[in-house]
Formats: sequence, structure tokens, C-alpha cells
Amino acid sequence: MNRTTLSLIAGTAALAAVTAFAAVDSPAASGATAAGTAARLPVERTSLVCPAPSTSDLAETTYTSFTPVTKGAASGGAARLRAAGEQSAHGGSGKDGKDGKGDKGDKGDTGEKGGGKKAGQPVLTPKAPGTPATGDTSGGDAPALLGTADGAFAPGWTVQETTEVAAGTGRGLLGVTCAGADTEFWFPGASTAAGRTDYVHLTNPDDSAAVVDIELYGKDGAIKAPLGENLTVGPGASDAVLLPTLTEERQTDLTVHVSVRSGRVGAAVRALDDKAGGDWLAPAADPAADLVLPGIPKDATDVRLIAFTPGDDDADLKIRLASPDGLITPAGHESAHVKSGMTAAVDLGDVTRGEAGSLVLTPTGQAVPVVAALQVVRGKGDQRETAFIPATAAVGTRATSAGNSAKGTTLALAAPEGTATVKVTASAGSEGGTPAAKTYTIKSGTTQNVDAPVPTGLKGTYALTLEPVSGGPLYASRTLGATTRSTPAFTIQTLPTDHGLVSVPKTEQDLSILQK
Repeated sequence: MNRTTLSLIAGTAALAAVTAFAAVDSPAASGATAAGTAARLPVERTSLVCPAPSTSDLAETTYTSFTPVTKGAASGGAARLRAAGEQSAHGGSGKDGKDGKGDKGDKGDTGEKGGGKKAGQPVLTPKAPGTPATGDTSGGDAPALLGTADGAFAPGWTVQETTEVAAGTGRGLLGVTCAGADTEFWFPGASTAAGRTDYVHLTNPDDSAAVVDIELYGKDGAIKAPLGENLTVGPGASDAVLLPTLTEERQTDLTVHVSVRSGRVGAAVRALDDKAGGDWLAPAADPAADLVLPGIPKDATDVRLIAFTPGDDDADLKIRLASPDGLITPAGHESAHVKSGMTAAVDLGDVTRGEAGSLVLTPTGQAVPVVAALQVVRGKGDQRETAFIPATAAVGTRATSAGNSAKGTTLALAAPEGTATVKVTASAGSEGGTPAAKTYTIKSGTTQNVDAPVPTGLKGTYALTLEPVSGGPLYASRTLGATTRSTPAFTIQTLPTDHGLVSVPKTEQDLSILQK
């Protein structure tokens, strides 16, 4: 036996001794509530990416950071946002979205041109969990941001990016919740139609390059888009890909699939319309047979469902609306047939008819996984504005929404499967105010637009934290509203779990494994 082999054996034994053997201990020892159940503990580190907000010189962007106070969280720590590095091209847009160059202003300057901040200066500086921190930037040069939080700032850390554009393509209010990086994303609701300018934003938070494919699916199936294959997003970089540069086909309804061959990225679609405003299209929930799309505005003038099934089987879906009075079937839109590999769209019109509502999709027969989103329009004629509601996961243990205002916030809560009770806490304001809380009970099969609590003596913006108390699964979304030149500008963000807690099994050393 040579020296290399002996060293390898010794190294393996040492590694096994250090890493030990993971095992679920008794509830008394691990803090679990039942045998075989892991303890729920606060996360110790969170990473987020925020896409570059706009290429418009008229853009005004606000970032709001918030971490709810979490029992058992580590002490100390900090939350930081820094500018992503230089963007590559890959068919991205310049200022007018037509010159085939990278997004304007992303020159690796660490924020020097993003609203006049000096190089290296943070967009915002969170001071303590429980209190929001805000930061502003203006113009079309603001870069994508990379964020990390550790210690007490990590559990449930949420950053909201909200942009107001006064005029031009995509004018109105655009909002997105900065999200973690992943390896797969679905975006039903994108478009390459005339009058639409849609970008896929890819941001790589890691120190090595990511290789990404962008696939497009229309009403007749997969669309040839060879320029979307094998895209490289450099370390710490962000890339905006203009969809019409990937294909010559012009289709109103597309499903975009972003898959990562190596590494990971954050992804979002900025969907802009020449006449009907625009918003961010966040990734839809993973393919599932049952889907909930919560919080359609009660004054929506046009609602469009876009659905796609990635599997080999067609999907037949029952369409129902969870209204304030219970589940109803929209007249003339009782069901939808989604062919395998093809994008289907259903025009639901003013389906809410002046009441709060959430769309509930369930299989009529065989359970087939589907992804879906809603394109929602408010206003009429030249005063239209657009937002999107992707299918989302339930609130789970806790959900967090940052960047709320006293008058412009609408909180929609839906309980499609059973009555649910939830506690909603309003944080202190970013510039002052005392936290407040209310508890709501949402009846089975209904959606309610509730009067969310507002901090006493509020100054600035505040955050909302949702914590289900009992009952069935709860789904939620938050709508921010504003009026821009008489246009009812708005943006909607769904509120799935904030991933502030993770299951951690009890571990102990088991050196006997070295003898096996």
C-alpha cells in the first residue's frame, strides 16, 4: 500500500469524524414536537438578487429592506446590498430597447450612476430587525443588486423594489420582491407581440459563471430560439435579454422557461406595454395540479389567464373564483384545456365584478402539473395599467411584505380549502411609528380584502408580517397603488413563505461508522 493510499484513508477517516453522523434525536433533545420531526430554527444567512429596475430616464425607484424579529435568531449580523458587475449583451436592450446592446448603465460602477451615489456606497443600510430601511435611486442607470444578510438580519429578510415611471413604454408602477437564486423558473404571461417589450433579467450572485437556457413556448408549442441556448452570465453579473431578439415569431401569450445548466441565477421578466403600462412578472410556483392566484383587484377591467403544462399529458382545469361569498364558477369560463407543451390563454374579462377575488384552478380529471399566471388590467382606453399575479405557494409559517404605505396598500387573503385564521403585524415605520397587529378569520372558499393594520404615528413606509394561526392553507398578495397622471398605477406581489425558518435535525457524533 503506497503513501498516497494511506493518506487518502486517513483523510477520509478524519472527515467522517468531523462531519459525524446526522440523526433525528428525541423531541426533548431536539426541540421537535413529535418523534421523527426536526426542529424549526431560524436561518443564519439569506441571499437575494434585485433586477435592474428600469432603462427609463424618468424612473424613480425605491428599495425597502425589512427583517421581522424572529425568536431564537442569532445575535449581531448585518444586511447588505451591492451593485452587480458589468452586464453582458446577449440581445439585451439599450435605452430604447431596440439596439441589441446590454441594458443601459450597467457598467460595473458599483452604483456610482444609480441616483448619484458614490462608488461602493450602499443603496440602503438596515439598522435593526423589526424596522424597515429605505433607499432611493433615479434614472435608467441603476444596476441590479446582490444582497446578503446574516445573523439576526437573515430570517425572513425581504427587499421590495418599486419603480414609478411617469411616461413612455411601461409607464406606471412596477414592483418586484427581490428573490433568491435558483436553477429553474417558469414565466407564463410573457409576450413578443407588437407593442410589448419584454426582457428576461438574469442575475448571477456567485463567484463562478452560470450557463443558462431560455426556452419559449407559444400556442402551438416550442418556438425555435437558438440564441437563447447556452447563455453565459458572468460571476456577480446581471444580463437583460430582450425576448424579440430570440425569435422572429410574434405571439401575444408565451411561457418562458429559464433552466440553468451550471451555477444558479435569479430571474424575473420585465413586461412593458406601449399603451397599457407594465410590471414585473415574477416566477410562477412550481408545476402543480392545484393552483391558487390570489388578490385580483376588485376594479379589474380585464383579466387574462395564461397556463402551460410542461409534461406529456394534456391538462383539463376547473376554473373557480374565490369571492367574498365563496367559490363561484365564472359564467362562460367553467374550464380550460391546456395541451401538452403549448401555452393556453383564457380571457376572463371583468371576472371580479367589483368584489375581491382569487382564481382557483383544480383538475377536472387526471391530475396534471401546470404553471399559470394572470395578466390584470385596470382602467380603460389610454388610462390602462397592467400587473401580473403568478400562481403562488401558501403563506406557510410566515410571509413578509415590505414597502407598504398607509393609503396605497391593499392586502388580499384567500382560504380556498378551509377556514383560516391569520395574525397580521404592521412593523414600525421606516421613519417612526409604533407596531400594530390584527387577527383575521377568512371563511373557507373566500377571498377578503382586509383593512391591514397601520403603525400608530406612522412616518415613512412599513412592513406587514403574516403568521397563520389555525385552519387550512392561506394564500395572500399585496397591491400597491398610486395615481400617475390620472392613470390608476398599481403593482401586485404574492406572499409565499419568507423561508425564515428551516427544519434542522438533531445531530450527534457516531464514530462507529468508521468501523463499517
